Amino acid sequence: MAMPRPTAAQLAYGSCTVILSTLAMLLLSQTSSGVGIAIIAVAALALGLLVAMTVPLPGRRPAAVEQPAPEEPVRASVTAPAPEPVRERAVS
Repeated sequence: MAMPRPTAAQLAYGSCTVILSTLAMLLLSQTSSGVGIAIIAVAALALGLLVAMTVPLPGRRPAAVEQPAPEEPVRASVTAPAPEPVRERAVS
């Protein structure tokens, strides 16, 4: 069984997450040691992988449940209102 290739959306979201989260963590932590930078890089890669894997894949949507069509079409019947008696005006 072959492993599926990542989609363009997965690559884009994962890459942006790695870059932006690395920059944010480096700026917030203000670390300058090699060990701190390595930990931040590994955390950013893990976060990017998590984001890339949670992007929905095309064609993996659950199938919609089909509703059976009604056996006979429903026909609307409109009845005309009853005619009103004509009122005559009295001549003055």
